[in-house]
Amino acid sequence: MTVGVVVIAAAALAAGYLLGRLRPWQHLGDWVADQVRFTGAWVRGGAGRQAVVVLAHAVTAPRTSWRIMRTPATETQTHTPGTRSGLGRQPHPGGEHE
Repeated sequence: MTVGVVVIAAAALAAGYLLGRLRPWQHLGDWVADQVRFTGAWVRGGAGRQAVVVLAHAVTAPRTSWRIMRTPATETQTHTPGTRSGLGRQPHPGGEHE
């Protein structure tokens, strides 16, 4: 009976150590942030792929997901056909180039 408990405890410690070293949640969160930031194939790939990205973002960054869902869209955030949305683009720190 005690050998089983020791084996289970050792397996739990080894699994915790491996998860701490590999950090799968952080890697998944980084992947999701990249997909959201740089509208790549996963975002352009259809509703199924977008659902995967949204669900993974909600799991890895729940506070950010909640804040995004609560923020109302403004006129500059809406996307009209024929224009680029500008997601993932940051203004140049030096302003306009001459």
